[in-house]
Amino acid sequence: MILPLAERSIADIYFSSLETSTFLIPIYQRNYAWEDDEIRALIKDVADSMLKDLNAVYYIGTLVTYNRGDNVYEVIDGQQRLTTIYIILKAMGIKTIKNKLTYGARRSSALTIQRLDSFPCLGDEVDEGIRNGYKYASKAIDEIVSDAEAFKKYFLNNVHIIHYSVPKDVDLNHYFEVMNSRGEQLEKHEIVKSMLSQYLDEGEMATFGRVWEACSEMNVYLQQSFPEARVFGTHLKSLVINDFRDIPPQDSACGKNSILDLMRQPVGMLGEDTAYEQSDKFMPIIDFPNFLLIVLKVTMMRYQGFEASNFVLDDKELLNEFGKALARVDDRGELARRFAFNLLKAKFLLDNCIVHHSFIDKEIPGDNPWKLQYYYRETASKQYPRNLSSDQDVQKELVQLLSMMEVTFTPKQRKNYLFYCMVYLFDNMECLLGDNEPSAVGYLHFLQILADKYYYAVYLNQRCLNERNLPLPNAFDSEVMQGGKLNLSVTREAGVNYKDRFKEIYQQGAMNVPLYVFNYTDYKLWKTYASQLRGNRTRKGSVERMHFFEALGCSDFELDTFNNFYFSRTRKSLEHFYPQAKAGDGKPLSTRSINCFGNFAMIGAQANSSGSNWDPKTKLDHYSDKKADQVSVASLKFKIMMQVCQDNYAAMLNGSLHRAPGMEWDATDMQAHQQKMLDILICHNAADGGR
Repeated sequence: MILPLAERSIADIYFSSLETSTFLIPIYQRNYAWEDDEIRALIKDVADSMLKDLNAVYYIGTLVTYNRGDNVYEVIDGQQRLTTIYIILKAMGIKTIKNKLTYGARRSSALTIQRLDSFPCLGDEVDEGIRNGYKYASKAIDEIVSDAEAFKKYFLNNVHIIHYSVPKDVDLNHYFEVMNSRGEQLEKHEIVKSMLSQYLDEGEMATFGRVWEACSEMNVYLQQSFPEARVFGTHLKSLVINDFRDIPPQDSACGKNSILDLMRQPVGMLGEDTAYEQSDKFMPIIDFPNFLLIVLKVTMMRYQGFEASNFVLDDKELLNEFGKALARVDDRGELARRFAFNLLKAKFLLDNCIVHHSFIDKEIPGDNPWKLQYYYRETASKQYPRNLSSDQDVQKELVQLLSMMEVTFTPKQRKNYLFYCMVYLFDNMECLLGDNEPSAVGYLHFLQILADKYYYAVYLNQRCLNERNLPLPNAFDSEVMQGGKLNLSVTREAGVNYKDRFKEIYQQGAMNVPLYVFNYTDYKLWKTYASQLRGNRTRKGSVERMHFFEALGCSDFELDTFNNFYFSRTRKSLEHFYPQAKAGDGKPLSTRSINCFGNFAMIGAQANSSGSNWDPKTKLDHYSDKKADQVSVASLKFKIMMQVCQDNYAAMLNGSLHRAPGMEWDATDMQAHQQKMLDILICHNAADGGR
């Protein structure tokens, strides 16, 4: 079966064809409704795409038409986009557009479209939506577009739409009912579904549709939406199949749906008999379209000549990346089958081997909302999640490492770490989730190396950073991938003092220190505690505990802070401990002295906005208050800084430290704290893969 889909440029839609065509917006379609924000966002996205790559294709969505004859095409779906495109063409000054856009039984709309060249003089009968749309488009082009001719050329030739021409023998009323029952455009991932499924036979398409729908349920375990013992074993904890063809067909109850019903079923719609316990639901760390890209990248790794660094993990490029993948293979049916199986496998691994966040209204100190659990069926009536590792030390560190990565790379388009985890898990799944008790030690070692690799190979490598010290495009792939495989070695350059390199790269201030460095610092602090203080060593007054706090540069502040620490999603803001507002010419501290790594820590955005101008002692009193939001200041580095401030305040009271009031934390403390943190960050064995 070949679906009547065509990828067409704006020039193809409005300017090509042997005879003049007319796009007719029928009376049952709503009035034009795009507002300023939507039109501006489209123009900016296109302009950004052009600046990024003049040859890149920007996909604007879908257009569904029905040929009424005499070159008249009734627009079933996509009229808002089609009208916006026409308005933008006119706003760019294009007077002659070969193919027409008009409205059936809507005179004011048809007249307004015809008279746009005369704006603002549009006559007495005016469609306000179209008139405003032209005004918004003109203003956005003036403000956003720097090269009008280049933008016009790019818009005409590189902005593409997926055109679906409904076959003439289709019952249009039935088709319209199906396609518009949701009242919205086809999503890009639904187009991908059609792109891949057309290369499968009818039986394969049914299986493909079943896998697709189950995997699109991003907030529940795959074993709940696809409870097949023939796929996941008796206890639903192992993947016991090796190929797409091993996936069992639909049972008789599900088989009553037609293939088109399966393909058209909206993502997330399951049978009415499918129900999940609320306690087994979770907040997904990635959405379905971006997850599809990760699975495609993993899939394409098996094809010779594929360059991982050229693959874009951004759902804006969803259609483009799938189109390139189909173009580079000879057997597209095999690619579709392989992708479907990998989608099933990747969703199983995502749910069972990657952290997810609990559904909670408010985070509570000490109650870690990050869960790393696999789904287990003990009996038919007893099914529940279990910790991935029975070793509590291994389990805790796995959660810390994965959640550290997640709070650092929260945007769904920046999850390279998740791709690397998938590559590792695809090759090591049987060791982690096999027939025996899960063994997560190897997985932990991989994540330890990945965390170190990010720090040394990217964030302490000036060649991988831009002028703002953020990773360049492809920086991670260039360091973590080698020859199409994971490069799991962390080596230091001979003769390099990495503490000096840190100071050299980040000499312009901690505002240019990336979020990852602060999160990695807190992980290393927690790891130092977890490694050094066990059993009797945790006893207050023990030699080991005294040495531990000496290495931190502060007095003992109990261990609950370390025991209860987790990477909160509220960590979104950098905090000057000594406030920026109180530094500068004629003030006790210079702006340069306070803008160092030693005076910064991650903190919740709300806490930062409310107390950014407080002096260190005021912050200490406020954040130490039991009534304060402890989650928003849950940074181990910040806790150490506050303890140094507390120690200095006590010393000032007893006369052993002579400083002016308000200087309980000064430039010498910042530099000393920075050096202590670098001593912990850059130890001798971490960069060699040892712990």
